[in-house]
Amino acid sequence: MLVLLPPSEGKAAPARGTPLKPESLSLPGLAPARAAVLDELVELCLADEEKARGVLGLTEGLRGEVAKNTELRTAPTRPAGEIYTGVLYDALDLATLDAAARRRASTSLLIFSGLWGALRVNDRIPSYRCSMGVKLPGLGSLAAHWRVAMEPVLPDAAGDGLVLDLRSSAYASAWKPKGELAGRTASVRVLHSQLVDGVEKRSVVSHFNKATKGRLVRDLLEAGTAPENPEQLVRVLGDLGHVVEAHAPARAGRPWSLDVVVTDVH
Repeated sequence: MLVLLPPSEGKAAPARGTPLKPESLSLPGLAPARAAVLDELVELCLADEEKARGVLGLTEGLRGEVAKNTELRTAPTRPAGEIYTGVLYDALDLATLDAAARRRASTSLLIFSGLWGALRVNDRIPSYRCSMGVKLPGLGSLAAHWRVAMEPVLPDAAGDGLVLDLRSSAYASAWKPKGELAGRTASVRVLHSQLVDGVEKRSVVSHFNKATKGRLVRDLLEAGTAPENPEQLVRVLGDLGHVVEAHAPARAGRPWSLDVVVTDVH
């Protein structure tokens, strides 16, 4: 099983750690594309702070993120699973998993990134600021840049098992499974169910969507199960206490859609 995750805006800034070693990162087929983004991002942030702040969509209060990007090659690194600190990663809480679940996380989780393309949780990276929605002056749209780079690489990473897609739309645009692989891919949304005057009302949640997805991944890692297709996944999640409704694709070559229904948002 391969689980596709978004990154988080919130990131830890390690005070100690070895500098970046690009050649050590997983998915070496992405190395040229990573180098192109890294080179332009560092150059942009070194050359013109105001322009860089505009390109990266940073407010005045986040001006310091530009300076952080100038030091990406020499800054301390930590495993990606420790760098990302947003709501999803807080709920996933990789550090408190047992050893077997952590091993499963190292091989089954893939984090998408505007700067790095895609990472394993043990890949060592520095703290950075560069979302998938950025358009760099030279490279243009990062989503388009990564689509070209990922097309020959990600299918091999997916192998012949289930792909569970928990990415936000911006990161999902960087790579979409196609053909037979799409048929064993399941994308997830989280719905909040409430009774209003005796009638069930459902709404899409945002902040709590991330927390629910983090808990869902944690449950799968702890259970140690490896569903091979979306139908098996629905059964596994049901056994783990999640309420899941599956929607098969209207035609071949499209992913399944899964609704995870929650009554409490936290």
